[in-house]
Amino acid sequence: MKKVVIAVMLLSLAACGQRSALGLKPGQQLPPAPYGRADKPGATELLTTPTIAIPERSVELRTRSEERQDDPFDLPPPEAPQPE
Repeated sequence: MKKVVIAVMLLSLAACGQRSALGLKPGQQLPPAPYGRADKPGATELLTTPTIAIPERSVELRTRSEERQDDPFDLPPPEAPQPE
């Protein structure tokens, strides 16, 4: 009995998701135009990701092992003071 109740609760919880297009509720408005801009951006323009948010990979992958160069800032930790 307990298993049936748990299964029904999980199925009803899984059915809660709504799959529809995003939109404004009645009475809502889009945010105001940004400072210095005359027109209001549309919903699709607000939802597109700017190029700066999707950077390209700029690091080349290493294809073979190479000897590391000496790092002058790779110092050992300072010695802890000894109590007397």
